[in-house]
Amino acid sequence: MDNSNPAIDNILARRSIRRFNEKLSIKQAEIECLLECASAAPSAHNLKPFHFIVLTKKEKLNYIAKIHPHAKMLATAPLAIVVCGELERDGEKLDYWEHDCAAAMENLLLAATALRLGSVWIGVRHSNNNLEDKIKTVLEIPNSIGVLAIAAIGHPLETKDPHKGIIPTSLHVNKW
Repeated sequence: MDNSNPAIDNILARRSIRRFNEKLSIKQAEIECLLECASAAPSAHNLKPFHFIVLTKKEKLNYIAKIHPHAKMLATAPLAIVVCGELERDGEKLDYWEHDCAAAMENLLLAATALRLGSVWIGVRHSNNNLEDKIKTVLEIPNSIGVLAIAAIGHPLETKDPHKGIIPTSLHVNKW
C-alpha cells in the first residue's frame, strides 16, 4: 500500500532491534519524549495505571541481561524502560492494567522508531523462574505493582525492512 502517511510509515517501520551501538547514549530530551508518548497511551476508564522505571546504570542492565533468558541485548543497550502497572487502586483490582501497559509499551516503541532509535519488547509478566519477582527485588518495586515488560532502547547497529502486507492466515471476516 502506498499511503505516504508518516504515522502509518512509522508503524510499519517499527521492528525489533537487538543490537545497539554501545558508544552512543540517549539524550535526556529523547527519554522524556519516549515517556511522554508512553504516557499518552489509552487506558481503561482513563485510569493510567502505568509506571515507568528508566534504567541507565550498567550494573542493573547487566544483571537483568544475566537473569532473563531473552534479554541479553540489555548488556549493550544504553537505556531500558521498565513498564509496570498498578494491580489495584483504592482497594479495587485493576483488571485491565496489562492491556493498558501494553498500549503504553507500543507507544514507547513507536516513539523510539520515530526518533530513529532501535528498540525491542522484552516480556516479563507470566515468565518462568520467578523472573518478575527477581526484577521487582533488584529495582525495589512494591508488591502492589506488576512488571509487564522492558523496552531495550539504543542507537541501532542493524536495520530491517519495514513490515509489508497482511498475514493472510491471521485475517478473518465476519467469522473465524
